Amino acid sequence: MKRHGTWILIFVLAAATAWVMAPPVFAQEKAKGEGAAKEGPGFTVARLVVGTGVENREPTGVAETFPASTEKIYCFLEATNIAKDTEVSFVWSLGGKEMWKMNLPLKMGPKWRTNVFKSLRGLKGDWKIEIKDAAGNMVKEVKFKVE
Repeated sequence: MKRHGTWILIFVLAAATAWVMAPPVFAQEKAKGEGAAKEGPGFTVARLVVGTGVENREPTGVAETFPASTEKIYCFLEATNIAKDTEVSFVWSLGGKEMWKMNLPLKMGPKWRTNVFKSLRGLKGDWKIEIKDAAGNMVKEVKFKVE
């Protein structure tokens, strides 16, 4: 009988050790499926501004409000800590309606600057440009007004 009790004790200790050492099933399921935390975009937005031009790889005429006579608006993005080559989308909206979208690359490295411009054609109102990562998640936005 003593032998039988020893085996039960060993079995109980082994099962308890396995239970304590095993990662929780809930955490594994959450990491694999629904409810898992989203990965970041793989880069940091250091600057996102709008202006009337770009000279020597720097934005010019940066403002929040532009006259209706402004022909083009440039959106300038400086990204840092880019983990791998990727692509970003510049999504231009006027009054909540998407007007235009442009995809541009970001190359892996400590810093990458890029810009895109849009001809306004006299369209007045509240504009917004969203920067979206390769997965389509909004990373940052900049707003401006044309009067």
